[in-house]
Amino acid sequence: MFMLAPIEDMTSNAFRTLCYKYGADLTFTELIRIAALARKNKSTWSRLEFNDETPTIIQLLGAKEADFKRFLSMFEPFHGFKGFNLNLGCPSPDVVRIGQGCALVRRIAKTRKLVQIFKDRGFPISIKMRLGLNKLDKERKVYLNLIDAVDADFFAVHARYGAQTYSEPADFSVYEECVKTGKRIAANGDITKAEQIEKLKEIGISDFMIGREAVSYPAIFNRLKGKECPGVDKLKEEYLILADKYIEPFRYRKNVLNHLGKSTMTTEKG
Repeated sequence: MFMLAPIEDMTSNAFRTLCYKYGADLTFTELIRIAALARKNKSTWSRLEFNDETPTIIQLLGAKEADFKRFLSMFEPFHGFKGFNLNLGCPSPDVVRIGQGCALVRRIAKTRKLVQIFKDRGFPISIKMRLGLNKLDKERKVYLNLIDAVDADFFAVHARYGAQTYSEPADFSVYEECVKTGKRIAANGDITKAEQIEKLKEIGISDFMIGREAVSYPAIFNRLKGKECPGVDKLKEEYLILADKYIEPFRYRKNVLNHLGKSTMTTEKG
């Protein structure tokens, strides 16, 4: 399965639909802060307005159980809704400082409680995570401890730790031990070639999440599937038609158009 990664201020309805048309089997919303949803913030709730049936998982950032429970008491599933995802990957210092994002990789008991909130209500729940906060976390394999202990539907593992930049390559060597936990693992980070897909399949990876390369070329999913793909100009044209149809805010249009057809960017959160 090919997945479009959550990217803040980019993976809006129009962009998700474009990627779905060109081979993404599953898409993710941008990171949405659970505290704002629990407060009924109108702007934040507007990110949960879906205009078609593109298969979509809602990604949530937060750590307070009460916020998740309050939000879920108000939430109504929509056509195309495929579940929720917990963000354990955002490396922003402001997020990490309050124990959220990739800081949660260390907090196994807390993560288990958050996952159980969704399971108790019958919602699919997955996790997108990094390898920890820093190099020491990676060396201690805190990510493996969390995967082994938490009963999520799948784990999208971004093969970098929080302190790493995108100039440093993702470490695909971690995936073999992740697969050995018996959990469903999606590979994320620097996936651009069919050869990588084949090598990851050999060790038991069947799901692949792509973010930065998809913003540069939204048809990458079909390209990796060996299908014929349109040029960048055609993709821009189709995106703008969808953006107009769904009345997309300017910030999404600006960010997507600034990156379409260009080298990979560094705004993926997690």
